[in-house]
Amino acid sequence: MWLLPKFLDRIVRKGRLRLVHPDGTVSVHGGAEPGPEVTVRVADSRLDRKIPLNPELAVAEAYMDGSLTIEDGGTIVDLLAVAIGNRDHLQQTASQRVLRVARRASRFAAQYNPRERARRNAAHHYDLGNAFYRLWLDWDMQYSCAYFPDGDETLEEAQTAKKRHIAAKLRLEPGMRVFEIGCGWGGLALYLAAVADVDVHAVTLSKEQLAIAQARAKAAGLSDRVRFELVDYRDVQGRYDRVVSVAMLEAVGVGHLGEYFSHVRDRLGPRGVALVHTISQIDPPGSTSPFMRKYIFPGAYPPRLSEVARALETTGLRCTDVEVWRGHYARTLRIWRERFEAHRATVEATFDARFARMWEFYLASVEMYFATGFSHVLHVQMAREHDAVPLHRDYIAPAAAAFAAREPAALARLEAATAKVFGEVGDRPTALGAAG
Repeated sequence: MWLLPKFLDRIVRKGRLRLVHPDGTVSVHGGAEPGPEVTVRVADSRLDRKIPLNPELAVAEAYMDGSLTIEDGGTIVDLLAVAIGNRDHLQQTASQRVLRVARRASRFAAQYNPRERARRNAAHHYDLGNAFYRLWLDWDMQYSCAYFPDGDETLEEAQTAKKRHIAAKLRLEPGMRVFEIGCGWGGLALYLAAVADVDVHAVTLSKEQLAIAQARAKAAGLSDRVRFELVDYRDVQGRYDRVVSVAMLEAVGVGHLGEYFSHVRDRLGPRGVALVHTISQIDPPGSTSPFMRKYIFPGAYPPRLSEVARALETTGLRCTDVEVWRGHYARTLRIWRERFEAHRATVEATFDARFARMWEFYLASVEMYFATGFSHVLHVQMAREHDAVPLHRDYIAPAAAAFAAREPAALARLEAATAKVFGEVGDRPTALGAAG
């Protein structure tokens, strides 16, 4: 091998990477600046060419296939720490510049998500079997960034804090009608109905999620307050007092952002308020990583704040607040990854070892992007009228405290209902739907 070592010499400056070649020889790269260290073994000589040509995808696939392994007690997190720590040097290589131009040129096509394609994309990611996600998510199945206001909360406490914070920012009052775009397994909708005493219409494109959400509502006695539907948000009509969307904007696609915010506007009543919770990045507008696009969530893209603002400006909606969550998702992902690893044998037995390594790489890579500050979460609040919410954020804390006081009984009922539902359907993951 000669091309890969030369490539590593060029990009690894911070930290150190020890490369064990297929023939057992070793080369050491980096060390000019202090940083993380890792030992990597490659078993396939073809990686000498593949990794320099397309490192983001080739490293992920080699790790999935087992032809790239981490030695000396390290983990994939260590390799990703070295890679992201030297990200600026990687971006300057000729192969990355060419790939970046090509991906930008094709990003609108890659993120073109008409209704049927959006449904297939959602099924590819979410319809892996509900019990797969139950292995490592919290009991409420919150598959989005948790909120750690003090920093020492458990995952369950932080996910409840996230829902409470959102409810407070929406300024909910009893009897209001709320439209949720992308409801997951129903946790936020059920929380809002049980704790904030509102009626919720929630939609999803995942059949697996819909079945659990509807069963949870029935078991909790909330079917009259929460209506879950398998429908594209673009096909929903009517007006609501509030609109909320958590971790769904990433699936919209950059070419559909204007369409999305126009629908948010059209669903809001005259004094309506909306809150959109989404992943974003500090980079200028770009494209989704090839690994994420090919294996994890086709059609997805974390929109940049500039793209959100540009789309929002065309709708006539007023942006009333933007909040940036910086460290919260890194902590969330670390806990998810640790829980996933604790159940790895079950995942491998249900799917296979390659699938387990793929998801390990996914969780670890996203965690590292948030841990190093390249990614963050945005809360974008908007309204039809500029005075629909107070001028200062002082209203959030008292509203959150009021919701917290109502939570114990409501959450106990929801948790019992959730346990009942999963007890009936079984907790073992199924590969049904894995092919999307």
